[in-house]
Amino acid sequence: MLSSVLRSPKAIAINIEIMRAFAKYRAMLIENRDLKSELKALDDKINKVFKFLLNKIDALHQNKIEEKPRKIIGYKKYEK
Repeated sequence: MLSSVLRSPKAIAINIEIMRAFAKYRAMLIENRDLKSELKALDDKINKVFKFLLNKIDALHQNKIEEKPRKIIGYKKYEK
């Protein structure tokens, strides 16, 4: 993402190489159906793991009994 924002010659060259890599990756997937199905299966497994972890995190947040008051950070005002 950064290489597409920067305007230096090196950033432009890197961005072009990234686009070429994605084009080759897409061409490989189109040519090889087995590879495509394996990647889809792997993607599904990763999504299941992320959903499981997010559900666990949500459950932890919902089961919090009481939240401790936070200590204020930064400059403190002193009243006279």
